[in-house]
Amino acid sequence: MSYTVLALIEDQPGVLNRITSLCRRRAFNIESLTVGRTAEPGRSRMTCVIEADQASAERLVAYLARLVNVLHVEALGSGPGVARDLALVKVALTPKHCRALLQIADEVRARIVDSSAQTMTLEITGEPSGIDGVIARLSAIGIVEMARTGPVAMHRGDSPLAANGSSSASWRSV
Repeated sequence: MSYTVLALIEDQPGVLNRITSLCRRRAFNIESLTVGRTAEPGRSRMTCVIEADQASAERLVAYLARLVNVLHVEALGSGPGVARDLALVKVALTPKHCRALLQIADEVRARIVDSSAQTMTLEITGEPSGIDGVIARLSAIGIVEMARTGPVAMHRGDSPLAANGSSSASWRSV
């Protein structure tokens, strides 16, 4: 089963290396890793998707909480959360498939971000499973190139992923 681990980390050189090295040493396979700045200067937010059972995911949360530059970490599990993925997909543009491509783009609310005589690039955002479905449909037309971010996730509701300055970990069960 896949678990999503959310972490608030210091925006310092080497932090991501320490996190991925910990995962490697403890034999956790990272399916997806997304890191970006937060609204608070000096802090970044990490979304890491791992393939593990619940006990292993709980161990990873505990291991990460011990790292110096990790301010807060918790596993989203399969609980109430919001996850979105971004994919840029360059598709072969042929007269035969032009209408079908435009119809798919309209149905899934994809943005056309580039177009040439031979290709069209679509920006697709949504739940990871939804993007998988769109990619399957576009494969029949002919994908030339694809880049995908991996999920970015957060909990539903009013509670933000926050830290009071000390490293902490939590597990939210569903």
